[in-house]
Amino acid sequence: MLPLGPYTARSPVDRALPATPSAFAEASSALYELAKPGITGLVIVTTLCGALTAPGTVRIGHLLLTLAGTALVVAAANALNMVIERDTDALMRRTARRPLPTGRLSVQAALAFASVTAVLGSLVLYFLVGSLATWLTLAALGSYVAAYTPLKRLTPLALLVGAVPGAIPPLIGWASVTGSLAPLAWLEFAILFVWQLPHFLAIAIFRRDEYARAGHRVLPVVHGVLRTKVEIAIYSLLLVATSLLPVGLGLAGLSYGVIAIASGLAFLWIATAGFSTRDDARWARRLFFASMPYLVVVLSALAVFAAR
Repeated sequence: MLPLGPYTARSPVDRALPATPSAFAEASSALYELAKPGITGLVIVTTLCGALTAPGTVRIGHLLLTLAGTALVVAAANALNMVIERDTDALMRRTARRPLPTGRLSVQAALAFASVTAVLGSLVLYFLVGSLATWLTLAALGSYVAAYTPLKRLTPLALLVGAVPGAIPPLIGWASVTGSLAPLAWLEFAILFVWQLPHFLAIAIFRRDEYARAGHRVLPVVHGVLRTKVEIAIYSLLLVATSLLPVGLGLAGLSYGVIAIASGLAFLWIATAGFSTRDDARWARRLFFASMPYLVVVLSALAVFAAR
């Protein structure tokens, strides 16, 4: 059961029927923020990569329905995450202005938004895309909300748990095209799983003080920055190796291998630069921003050069 707690903002009825156009715009903006558009956008990209990598013909209408249904369920997961974490969000600078801590939305309105988007997205996926894609999407929602979100306050191992739902989108995209899963789909899952580890550990370093204040048990808070740098280096090396598995298993061509190893070594160079830096936060930000184009390049190359 979600911890609702006391709340003093206006009722959901008031929010549902804004008195002025400006109030309507404010409510719409708050709901948009509730969906975490940055995270939802990344999920759409990785779902798309999974669909484009899969063998078979990708029909544009079918693909758009897949992306729309997935985006709706992801928006629901993000909204539920904000409901659960509204108390800790208020303690962190980057999240303090979210809709729930500021009172721009009530908890009831957020739960209503999550319910509607989850049901609508699930119906779109189940009836218009396929049952496997639907169950994968719901598995991602459930594990993200019920496992990863509460574990963040208990243990740094939450990162490994959260990387599972975060790596499911390529499987959704693949399943939407073929109705099944194959080894290459699981390799995309593995690449995205490992990629998340240095990506989010970088955030944890430059947001370390905020996470500590909010009570999140991230690795640099519990074990320090040096231990985190070591794990980032290990995971980055593992990422290079994982990205080359499609070539080793004969599932992608040499062109993909060249792109993967060049991108991986560049990323590894940035990841290991942390051992010689004098500014941990600046280096961690650099690593964080470098990780995103790396992922897009590698997954896009796999979609183009996969052996079908």
